[in-house]
Amino acid sequence: MPHEEQGSKPAKILYKPWGIGTSILAGVIAGQIFKQVWKKAAPGDQDDPPKALESEYDLKQVLIAAAIQGAIFAVIKAAVSRGGARAFERWTGEWPGD
Repeated sequence: MPHEEQGSKPAKILYKPWGIGTSILAGVIAGQIFKQVWKKAAPGDQDDPPKALESEYDLKQVLIAAAIQGAIFAVIKAAVSRGGARAFERWTGEWPGD
């Protein structure tokens, strides 16, 4: 497995706004993907996932929705963050992490 070189302090500082932008983008993408997955996976005609404080759903439904949403978000965030770091490295020649 390849190991990226440790980034310099200036690279890390320059990456901060880029990293924030990619995190926001990842959140938007993950939210849209989760909505589509939930529409297909949810029983009946539930278009929106149950929220923790909605009393018409039981705990099992709320936890399943939260687990699916969390898994999707984590995978999308990791993929977008990694892609953003690679793009930053291509543009600057420095790896922003570590």
